[in-house]
Amino acid sequence: MTGKRVLVTGASSGIGEATAKCYGAAGAHVLLLARNADRLSAVAEAIRKDGGTAICFPVDLAEAEAVQEVAARIEREAGAPDVLINNAGAGRWLPLDETTPDEARAMIAVPYLAAFDLTHAFAPAMVARGSGSLVFVTSPASYLAWPNASAYIAARRAIAGFAEALQSELKPTGVVVTLVVLGNVETPYWDNNPGSRKNVPEAPPFVPNLTADEAAEAIFDGVQQKKTVVIKPPAYRVLFALNALFPKTVASQLRRAAKKARASTAE
Repeated sequence: MTGKRVLVTGASSGIGEATAKCYGAAGAHVLLLARNADRLSAVAEAIRKDGGTAICFPVDLAEAEAVQEVAARIEREAGAPDVLINNAGAGRWLPLDETTPDEARAMIAVPYLAAFDLTHAFAPAMVARGSGSLVFVTSPASYLAWPNASAYIAARRAIAGFAEALQSELKPTGVVVTLVVLGNVETPYWDNNPGSRKNVPEAPPFVPNLTADEAAEAIFDGVQQKKTVVIKPPAYRVLFALNALFPKTVASQLRRAAKKARASTAE
């Protein structure tokens, strides 16, 4: 990765921070995007202390005009990235009647529209040079559905649909599109989206939680190996296959798991 430009969104904490540090340690020139300028600066400083290079681009990814402006600035100051990691995401896991229309729109704005805007800005340069990696980080909600997270699930399915369509569209160009599906990752996401954790279906014992570093390693390895899909933990592959074959059975089990999780949280 020495000398490669790697753009990471949502880089101020959690998966984005861990991924940015992972690429910095590998010799990449890391371009950091997030809203919180102070936290972003702290991540950049940590990367530099470890011998890497990083530049901060504070931006509200929910604002299309701001994304266009920061993309133009990145092009001027650093050049189009070799790897674009669309990781930023937000939104509370809530039932329909507890989700406001504004919250639903915000969840479409980030992650989906933010990923679309940045990809639209930088994919042409990748196509022109015949190389590059577009990465989209999502959750099992892209393939599974459960109660009390309807707006969140819809936004995550938009990300997966976009990535899968681009894989078909860009296949002849030399640009690799990687969809990364990560299970439950212990990050500040849950603190920043109060009320969400109680709506996470209880996972079976063979599906472990991930750390942010494990998630970052999965992203890094998947991009290096030019994979089209990365699923971590791998046990989710079995759940996705079962869902394709027996959707009613899986839906029933997920409803039970969601109900059990909500009940245990209320205790």
